[in-house]
Amino acid sequence: MAFTLSIYPWLHQARYTGEDWVEEFIEQDHLTPREEAALGKDEWDALAARRNSLPGLPIVNYTTQYGLGCFEGIKAFPQPDGSLKLFRPQRNCARMAFSMKGLRMPAIDETMLLGAITETVRRNKELGFTPSYSDAWEKDVWESADTVYVRPFTFSEPGVGVNLSIKPWVITVCTTVSSYFPPGRSNAVTSRRIRATPGGTGRIKAAANYVISMLAKSEAQDEGYMEAIFLDAENRENIEEGSSCNFFALFPNNRLVTPPLKDTVLAGITRESVITMAEGRGLTVEEDDLSIHRVLDEAVECFVTGTAAGVIPLGALTHKGRTSNFQSLEPDSLSNALLGELKGIQFGAIEDRYGWMLGVG
Repeated sequence: MAFTLSIYPWLHQARYTGEDWVEEFIEQDHLTPREEAALGKDEWDALAARRNSLPGLPIVNYTTQYGLGCFEGIKAFPQPDGSLKLFRPQRNCARMAFSMKGLRMPAIDETMLLGAITETVRRNKELGFTPSYSDAWEKDVWESADTVYVRPFTFSEPGVGVNLSIKPWVITVCTTVSSYFPPGRSNAVTSRRIRATPGGTGRIKAAANYVISMLAKSEAQDEGYMEAIFLDAENRENIEEGSSCNFFALFPNNRLVTPPLKDTVLAGITRESVITMAEGRGLTVEEDDLSIHRVLDEAVECFVTGTAAGVIPLGALTHKGRTSNFQSLEPDSLSNALLGELKGIQFGAIEDRYGWMLGVG
């Protein structure tokens, strides 16, 4: 599993008072990384539980009762020189503000959030809790690499009636993550479930959106697939997203197509980056409706993208019992080329010609 509850000691907490945002950095209970690694299970569980709680946060509120909340996911990548670099965190801060506004909350100041992210990562690095670069990661194109996952999320004030949050918290925590998808699988299946409907919260990174995604992905895995793919709510014809990632299909003549950013599709930052990289390779990139039947009949390659996933080639896609296989897993595929370029930039092996990486300490 990519994510764990091994939350790093330093976190950031900001709360809207009704007039402005008040922030503080909080150092949670901890030992040294070496001492923590030597703890028995019961001792570690007790320490982890203390570190995964904050006094003063209400149990009964609009977040815990109704799922009223949003979050972001940002990664900091270990570099060969021992430093850490964040991948496009400014875009995440802008999307966090967009999501909060979409949920009719006061939006956190983007500059404050960017400072919270960089400083929280830096403080945890000083304590030795962040991973260090390993040359061994290069052998599998960084598939086995560890990164720092940064999770800012909202938490509402006390409340039990259905209502808006007008004085939310934004809390930023960090943990170490590894590969998001399990190795050995590269197949996907369309889901009978609907992720988002027009006029809903599909383009907001709302916490509640991920309930359906989790159910669909679990069902797909039970059937032996790696990933679930959602079709549109109205016609059940066009591909929209994966369970937590954007979708791309490569067609003949170097035409790369991804679903357009309607209000049912999340504006992925990795999606945006892949479009830039593909155009830099001379491909024609189209943001257009993507029929499941067109993909099954004509696509040469398919892949999904996301902060946690990166670029994941899909070897096959199944819809209503029909399976099409793709060339995405071939060593010289576009999918693998984009994967290598993205990871190379993120881990400092390729020049960052787009100015995407932000150094941390």
